[in-house]
Amino acid sequence: MADMHSVETTHKPMWVRFLLAFGCLIAAFASALFSTVAREQGHFWATLALASVALVLATLVGVTTVPVLARQVVGDRVRDAIQFEVTRVGIWYVASIVLIGIAALNTGNNLLYIIVAVMLGAILISGIASAVILRNVEIEVRLPERTFAGQPAKAVFKLKNARRRLPLFSVMVKAIQTSKSPRWQWERSTFTFPPGRLNAGRLNGRVWVRLPDRQLKRAPSRPASPALECRQVYFPFIAAGKEQSAQMDVKFARRGCYRSAVFGICTRFPFAFLSKTRPIRSTRSVVVYPRLQPGAIEAALPQISGAIETFSREQCFELYTMREYQAQDSVRHVDWKATAKSGSLMVREYARDDNPRARIIFDNPAAGLISAAEYENGVSLAASLAWHLKAEGKDVAYLAPQLSSAETIDDFLTYLASVEPGAEAMPFERIPDDGVFTVICTARPGNYDARQISERCFVVRFGTGGTGDGAVDGN
Repeated sequence: MADMHSVETTHKPMWVRFLLAFGCLIAAFASALFSTVAREQGHFWATLALASVALVLATLVGVTTVPVLARQVVGDRVRDAIQFEVTRVGIWYVASIVLIGIAALNTGNNLLYIIVAVMLGAILISGIASAVILRNVEIEVRLPERTFAGQPAKAVFKLKNARRRLPLFSVMVKAIQTSKSPRWQWERSTFTFPPGRLNAGRLNGRVWVRLPDRQLKRAPSRPASPALECRQVYFPFIAAGKEQSAQMDVKFARRGCYRSAVFGICTRFPFAFLSKTRPIRSTRSVVVYPRLQPGAIEAALPQISGAIETFSREQCFELYTMREYQAQDSVRHVDWKATAKSGSLMVREYARDDNPRARIIFDNPAAGLISAAEYENGVSLAASLAWHLKAEGKDVAYLAPQLSSAETIDDFLTYLASVEPGAEAMPFERIPDDGVFTVICTARPGNYDARQISERCFVVRFGTGGTGDGAVDGN
């Protein structure tokens, strides 16, 4: 409460100065109107006096008030950076003011002048009211710590009216998409005469004049940051000193680590002439996991799960029991001594873990090996495999060229959320032969020795043929 009182006390002189300036401008406007009337009636001295009063009042406001307000805006409002947008209602309203003003100038009707003044005053009132609405409003955004790209996640928006007396009317909370304006830069070029004889640095024809020159060109734009999709949250009324919360779905279009998300408090109060938005940056970081693609691995998932089960069963070494041979049993497990004693084919059954062990390796391709779309498809493919194998209850470990240790699926998905094409390839010959079945996600065309890994690995290829469809091959 002490902080709030100090803020209000600081801004009281500014409001007093603004009201005095507003009154002086009204008086100057009235003096100008009366000077026009006096000039039409032939009163020279009255016209001179009224015009001088209007000029003095306008000059006084311009000298004493405008610089102070400008410094206040620079000091206090740059941080808020309120964005203005004229609505369709505001455009039609301004157009009607222009038409009525033209009619007033042509006819000299005082009633039309009064109507124009009232309409201009409504615009001023609208700007002041919307500015007051956006002051002393606190917002708290609670975003999920982790989510998947393309999937909705719950976000909580808490809006608090920090004013002690004035209520809050008609405000919205929305996501602000940061649009980067095109950048321009000077580049070295060559001026030739006749023009058009220089193509890609080569001369085509005879050139009479050739001079060094500089040319302004648009710089190549960087790829846009991941977009945040969410609908607007509307708060019709919040009493003084109270707060309200609203929950809605937000969706991140691309994977990545969002260090900050920009939201805005928007209002069109009271007449909807202007839409004012005060951006507020959420400092809480959000990790967006790659997009899950269950359709891309739907055909290969049963093969991978079956291969893991079979490999895990064959790697068991602790004898559990002896039983009769079945069609799906391996011949290597036949116990010939027990078969000779019993007279029927007997096999050894080993104790196996209820959670088969597996390892997922993401072979991060080098930059330029595949297109950006194919790379994103490969990252999503690896994330989908990890997610579905973990959902089946398998004990999964994770490995990648730039990933030192990933014991949990969250560590692996966090790595995939921010991974970029790298220069270091995954050496397949270094895959440990520790009785763990390995699933390799790679973009290599298959120029490695498959015999080294065929018995204990399943290879999932993406980006083959430049299609980016995530082709799945099993070795």
